[in-house]
Amino acid sequence: MDLLNPRALRWKIAALAAAACCAVAAVVGFLVHDATRERGLRVGTDRTLFRLTAAEREFGRTGKAPADVDVRTRAELPGPLARGLPDRPAGEADGPPLGETYATWYDVDPPNWYWMWGAAAVGGDRYLVVREDMSTEVRSLQLLDRSIVTSVLAALLVVVPLAALATEPINRRLRHGARTARRIADGDLDARIGPAGRARDEITEMSAAVDDMATALQRKLENERRFTADVAHELRTPLMGLVTAAGLLPEDDEAAALVRDRLRALNALVEDLLEISRFDAGVERARLDPVPLGDLVADVVRRTGTDTRVAVDPAGASGATGADGMGGVVGLGEAGEPVEPGEVAGTKGAAGAAESVGSVEAAGVVETDPRRVERIVVNLVANAHRHGAAPVEVTVAGARIAVRDHGPGFPPELLEHGPQRFRTGASERGRGHGLGLTVAQGQAEVLGARLTFANAPGGGALATLDLAPPPV
Repeated sequence: MDLLNPRALRWKIAALAAAACCAVAAVVGFLVHDATRERGLRVGTDRTLFRLTAAEREFGRTGKAPADVDVRTRAELPGPLARGLPDRPAGEADGPPLGETYATWYDVDPPNWYWMWGAAAVGGDRYLVVREDMSTEVRSLQLLDRSIVTSVLAALLVVVPLAALATEPINRRLRHGARTARRIADGDLDARIGPAGRARDEITEMSAAVDDMATALQRKLENERRFTADVAHELRTPLMGLVTAAGLLPEDDEAAALVRDRLRALNALVEDLLEISRFDAGVERARLDPVPLGDLVADVVRRTGTDTRVAVDPAGASGATGADGMGGVVGLGEAGEPVEPGEVAGTKGAAGAAESVGSVEAAGVVETDPRRVERIVVNLVANAHRHGAAPVEVTVAGARIAVRDHGPGFPPELLEHGPQRFRTGASERGRGHGLGLTVAQGQAEVLGARLTFANAPGGGALATLDLAPPPV
């Protein structure tokens, strides 16, 4: 729930509604303010002119101005009022004609006290001057402005929560679509967003498009899986015949040995294809048993017949960490002497394979499927020897198995996107059909384990199988 997330869609829509509300209020407030101001000016001007007209009559009849009207010269007029008067034409010493009036909006001391000034020429350089108190109109206008601002703020307190609540159905549909898309990305190709009732909007179109995409993707993957399984299955029958025929060839013939070697490679490719098709079909299930992981890995590596060093880390079960990131390695060396932490233990057997003397108690017992762990370790070790460089080291620490070589390391594409079928990475990492790491990754997913690929700080490729990954 992203109720407090300021970048959530609900708050963006609420902010848009608030901005629209403020814009409408600003336009309406400006129009009301301007109309009220004009009305106040007209009222003040009318009152001022009425008083000037009455003062002119009184002055014309008696020659004296009323008590509340001043008679001033042009120099005695307030600045704004004097600047609003026209200049006297040259040669006219008597000034403007009688009855010509002027009015202006003028603010004088004390502060916030407003007057409407008016002047009427009465002959010579004399003017009848009146001023009308406009403080009531100005303060009414200020009160109106404050009322508009207060009303807008009160409206925002209502509009923003209502806008956020009104977007909840939209947010719910979007969250449902996002969850469904994640399920599809995680491999649940049967997941669908589904219809949205009577809604016929852009979200409905997007949901329908995602469902159509998932259906097309499911159909495409199913066709690819079926094709892979069919090809591998159809290749099996002639392949078995070739293997049988190759067994009849002379043992000491070089050409026959080459044929048998290529048949083994082809048979491994067919088995990998069948295994991948089972991963794609989702029919693989792990059979968990208590397994002494150190002894299992040592036995598996020994049977690969490769020059691989194996080490068992007893501190791995307790979480101690050594200089190599896997903990302090303890085992027995070639002469049977203890190996110090941080060194690699292993001896070379008759077949050239490494032997580890780490005990069951040292490595601990792990609940896992030994057949699948064996498949993963064999593929990782074979990949290290085929594409990397000696020495190849296998370290068992608790429920973690690390396979490291000292070659050029994994290519950037593999580190970024993971193993890809029929892609072996950079050319300097050798040759192969590119399914070994893909099969290992699939077996790890069946086990619920985590298989990660990285380049070791000191050089070389490092593949780590964590049979007990931390919860996400």
